[in-house]
Amino acid sequence: MNFSNLSVIYINCTLKKSPQKSHTETLMKVSQDILKKEKVSFETIRLIDQEVAVGIYPDMTEHGFEKDVWPSIFEKIMTADVLIIGTPIWLGQKSSEAQKLIERLYAMSSQTNDKGQYIYYGKVGGCIITGNEDGAKHCAMGILYSMQHIGYSIPPQADCGWLGKVGPGPSYGDTEWDGKKITPPVGFNSDFTNRNTTFMTYNLLHLAKILKESNGYPDYGNSRNKWDDGTHWGFENPEYR
Repeated sequence: MNFSNLSVIYINCTLKKSPQKSHTETLMKVSQDILKKEKVSFETIRLIDQEVAVGIYPDMTEHGFEKDVWPSIFEKIMTADVLIIGTPIWLGQKSSEAQKLIERLYAMSSQTNDKGQYIYYGKVGGCIITGNEDGAKHCAMGILYSMQHIGYSIPPQADCGWLGKVGPGPSYGDTEWDGKKITPPVGFNSDFTNRNTTFMTYNLLHLAKILKESNGYPDYGNSRNKWDDGTHWGFENPEYR
């Protein structure tokens, strides 16, 4: 397999600003090590470090905010073949930064590509979850539903994660807790996490490769342009128009 013409963007939705340690980013690096091996280019953005405004419009400076760097981040997202959203779990939910990201992605979803399809058609999505309480599958469910709803394609096993024991305790990648050294780092020897992270990464690459080599989806039956100009593919009954 040759995936070297693909690119991936990871958006880390931790609530910790740099240079604080992000456990979610530590798990992201397991996936990124696979990309390095496969010669796939990638970039990581820590969303909380960026001045991304809250809102559901493409540029929130047009709606009362003094600054909004979202348009430049969106350009990077559109350049990438794959988007992987990473988030910690708080109160059983994805982080507020992850929710903000989804809302800003949604703000762009009415735009169309040169086939008249919605803008994210042909791109692939997945997610990475970390936490010390239950909720990994719940968070993944919400993130992946949102991504497919706006046009991202979701392959099998498109999520991975790590959960520690419920309650206070070491998090993924920690090497010390309560004054005691931990060897190996927490979670590094979890076969479940390592397997799912590997499968997720390769499944995202496989689907992205298929779509890229096919120039995305055919525009038969899913083009906004053709819908608007009256070409409805079997939905011509005027009774419903």
